[in-house]
Amino acid sequence: MRRLESGWRPALVLVILLGAWELYADVGTSGRRLIFPAPHQVASALYSDRGLLWSNFLVTFREIVLGILLAAVAAFALAVAIHFSRTLRGALYPLIVASQTIPIPMIASLLVLWLGFGILPKLVVIGLVSFFPIVVTTLAGFASVDSEVVKLMRTFDASRSRTFRHVELPSALPGVLTGAKVAVVVAVIGAVFAELSGASAGLGYLYEQSINQLLTPRAYAAVAILSAFAIVLFVLLTAAERLAVPWAYHRQGEP
Repeated sequence: MRRLESGWRPALVLVILLGAWELYADVGTSGRRLIFPAPHQVASALYSDRGLLWSNFLVTFREIVLGILLAAVAAFALAVAIHFSRTLRGALYPLIVASQTIPIPMIASLLVLWLGFGILPKLVVIGLVSFFPIVVTTLAGFASVDSEVVKLMRTFDASRSRTFRHVELPSALPGVLTGAKVAVVVAVIGAVFAELSGASAGLGYLYEQSINQLLTPRAYAAVAILSAFAIVLFVLLTAAERLAVPWAYHRQGEP
C-alpha cells in the first residue's frame, strides 16, 4: 500500500506532461506536428507498426542482454582482481577511468569500420558503456567492508579466499547490483549509438530510417519502446536486489 500511495505522484506528473505535450502538438502547425508528433500519434504508430517495431526490438534486445552479460562478467572479474592486487589497481584503474573519456559515437563508427556490421561491434560498444559503473561500484563495495570483521576472520585463522567468500563478497554485493542497475540504463543508449553507426536492423536503425523518411511518430514509438525496456530492466534488477541483499534495505529502514 505504501508503494501504491507513493506511486501516484510520478504517475500524475507523467499524465500532466503527456497532456501538455498533446496540447502543444495539437494547437501547432502541421510542420510542428511533423517534427513533434502528439502522444496519440505515437500510440497509433505503436499499434499500426507493431510488427516492424517488434522485429527490430528483438534485435536490440539480444544486443543489450548479451552486451550487459559480457560486461558484467568482465567487470566483476576485473574488480575482484584489482581488489586482490594493489599492483593491478595502480596499473589498470587509471586506464579504466580513461576509457570513459572516449566519445562513444566516435568509437562506435570506428568499430563498425573495423569489425563490420554484425553484432560484434554493438556488443563492444554496449560493453564499454556498461563496464565502468559495475567496476566502480563493485570496488566501492569491497572498500566498504568492515575492517574489524576482516580482522576477526584472521584471528580465527580463516584463509583469504574464505574471508572473501563469507565477508567481502556479501558486503560488496549491493554495490555490484547498484552498478548493474546503472549499466542496464546506459546499455540502451550504447545500443542506439552502435546501431546508428552502422546496422541493418534494430530500434536505433529503425529510428534513423524513420527520421529520414519523415515518419516521426514511428521514430518516437521506437524511442518509447527503448525507454520502457530500460525501465523494465531497472525494475527487475531492483527486485533482484531486494531478494539477494535484503539486509541492505533493512539497514536503510525500508520494509
